[in-house]
Amino acid sequence: MAADKTPAGEKKEKNSAEAAAPVEKDTKKAAADAHRARAKKAAAEAAAASVKIAAAGETKTSPSTEPRLKIRYRQDVVPVLMKRYEFKNPMQVPRLKKVVINCCVKEAVANPKVLDGAFEEIMTISGQKPVLTRAKKSIASFKVREGNALGVKVTLRRARMYEFLDRLINVALPRVRDFKGVSPTGFDGRGNFSLGVREQIIFPEINYDRVDKVRGFTVSIETSAGQNEHAHALLAELGMPFRK
Repeated sequence: MAADKTPAGEKKEKNSAEAAAPVEKDTKKAAADAHRARAKKAAAEAAAASVKIAAAGETKTSPSTEPRLKIRYRQDVVPVLMKRYEFKNPMQVPRLKKVVINCCVKEAVANPKVLDGAFEEIMTISGQKPVLTRAKKSIASFKVREGNALGVKVTLRRARMYEFLDRLINVALPRVRDFKGVSPTGFDGRGNFSLGVREQIIFPEINYDRVDKVRGFTVSIETSAGQNEHAHALLAELGMPFRK
């Protein structure tokens, strides 16, 4: 009887071990997945911590540090505009919403490769990857077909918007030759302002030795102001050098 029970006991133990093997395998897999998730999170936090606040000539921004132009708006511009226009609530004060940089390259009709230089330069200036702008309809006289890439544009919001305007106002525009101020006629009647930049080399981020051609672009600033007077006052208080 003892000889008959021994093989049965061994078989039972073997079955128990085989049943426990998948459970142990799943446990190890879950632990490995958790370890990889923790490592990925730690790497992302380290990368975020390594980003510094943008200075003159830089394009990176840090989400943990407010841009100085935004601090100036909150501490200086808001009280001044509230007193001047008798706003009862700080939320009524006009504010910046977004900045759009648009660069159209007419040579791209014949040679789309010239957009590569404009793409790299706008990305360097703005600190954000642009998108291609394409023709909405065909124009035979200009040899333009619908869908052809004609330029690049980028939309900046929040920190990058403030950092770009800070560099535009305090670094780039003063480098313009014979600069006499920005024309105040660029308002559209609804509180938005546009100005043209004739040369991209006024930004110190651009390496002049690598420029294939001097080209300009348009900067459109959208505000929450409903009229030109309030938008003009907002930009002037932020430091926009309007022509007298």
